[in-house]
Amino acid sequence: MVKRVQLVLNQDISKLGKSGDLVDVAPGYARNYLIPQKLATHATPGILKQVERRREQERQRQLELRQQALEQKEALEKVGSLTIAKQVGENEAIFGTVTTQEVAEAIQAVTSQEIDRRGITIPDINHLGTYKAEIKLHSEVTAQVDIQVVAS
Repeated sequence: MVKRVQLVLNQDISKLGKSGDLVDVAPGYARNYLIPQKLATHATPGILKQVERRREQERQRQLELRQQALEQKEALEKVGSLTIAKQVGENEAIFGTVTTQEVAEAIQAVTSQEIDRRGITIPDINHLGTYKAEIKLHSEVTAQVDIQVVAS
């Protein structure tokens, strides 16, 4: 049985682990590729303490981000409904469609909070009416907002 080597990764490596992970690899892989490319370092007690400290800082940062996302969710739910004005044609059909950018701008106008448009999911909106949009604020926090499309 070949002895494995314990290393701490300096960068994310697909199919192996993320930065700061403790991994067991073959000695040749460590000696010939990971260490010379500075992708990993040998696992010493001092380095393990540094990794643990970094992990704790990252965990604290994630908790703060989640708390901010919960506060944003409360602010969005207080607003209730957003109104977006579009030009209307026949049968209450709007010209074009409502985009995530327009929803993000409406949110910013009402709550003065900047929301990333890539986190907004809306159905295809081609007619006047009320629609639900889902906004992903954090990996664990999503908010729902009503969008009212009216004639301009």
